[in-house]
Amino acid sequence: MALTSASQAQNLCLYFGDILSYHVNLIKQIELLIALPVALGTGVHVIAGVGSARADDPMTAPLDLLTIGRVSTDLYAEQLGVPLGGVETFRKSIGGTATNVAVAAARLGRHSAVFTKVGADAFGDYVVDKLHGFGVDTRYVGRHATLRTPLAFAVMEDPAEPSIIFYREPQAPDMTLTVDEIDLDLVAEVPILWVPTGSLAQQPARDTLLAVLRHRRRRQHMILDLDWRPALWANEAEGRAVVGPLLDHATIAIGNRTECEVAVGSSDPHTAADLLLARGLHAAIIKMGGDGVMVATADGARVQVPPCPVEVVCGLGAGDAFGGAFCHGLLSGWSLVDCAQYGNAAGAIVASRLMCADDMPTIDEIEALLASWRGSNAAH
Repeated sequence: MALTSASQAQNLCLYFGDILSYHVNLIKQIELLIALPVALGTGVHVIAGVGSARADDPMTAPLDLLTIGRVSTDLYAEQLGVPLGGVETFRKSIGGTATNVAVAAARLGRHSAVFTKVGADAFGDYVVDKLHGFGVDTRYVGRHATLRTPLAFAVMEDPAEPSIIFYREPQAPDMTLTVDEIDLDLVAEVPILWVPTGSLAQQPARDTLLAVLRHRRRRQHMILDLDWRPALWANEAEGRAVVGPLLDHATIAIGNRTECEVAVGSSDPHTAADLLLARGLHAAIIKMGGDGVMVATADGARVQVPPCPVEVVCGLGAGDAFGGAFCHGLLSGWSLVDCAQYGNAAGAIVASRLMCADDMPTIDEIEALLASWRGSNAAH
């Protein structure tokens, strides 16, 4: 998807002028790299706003899962192992932790929705259209009249640890969520409420989500995703001060070693699990990369769930695939260990692919990988 003309690249930069002006060098790179056909998309439409379903939306059944937080138009570098300057083409999709978890659950047949907000622009149209296409309920996707839908560029210089360049200035619409934009009865009653901590990085979303968590009254399953994106926060101290108290509202916390360090001050899985559970959680799920996942519960049990090894193409989205599959397991009545194993397989599949939302696995794909993995282990 190479540029078709220099004027198209210039028009794209002008469209993002107030977002990209502070970073002149990167603007010049974007002028050389981004294709207008990739950026603008097709088949878009405008929704009425928060709490209003599309007229052609067939989803009338009760929700299984509500996620709250970030959304963006994502652009993934198609050239792997090279820095931004060597990237020639990008693939376009949508992303953000809350968004990806909702998509992952919908791919597994669950009725999911995301409470978020986009701009009243073409990228906002694109986000809503993609969500609808993925089967995610869009009733709680709002519009901001002046702020623009954010962008995120993923560069695969190190595919296992891609770098993300966020454009969320002066503020992303998803950080302007207010309590009157969400159905609090739904918050109290939905079987799973999933809140990534990164969603509280700025006001007024921070106070809104605190109110949502209080209204939930720690009803099972209230999952706190210890989602840590340093670029969203002023500094780690601010993140720790905000994230720590949130644990008192959750029934399950999920995070990797770094995220546990921010939340409770320790990256050691066993120590972190003890500190998390001491806050009244029913379970702590510690993601340990190549060492798998540790499931720790309030009754003192500790189970290490092994990973499903794959060749990594892109490390982004694997944790969100884990989250969607984990929720599918909870809704199916499985044990936490079985939920984690299913999540491991889902995350491995996404890690072996380039995209996040578009590449979330199906039930058949997850079960095929698990069958292969179990067969391989049995043979040894």
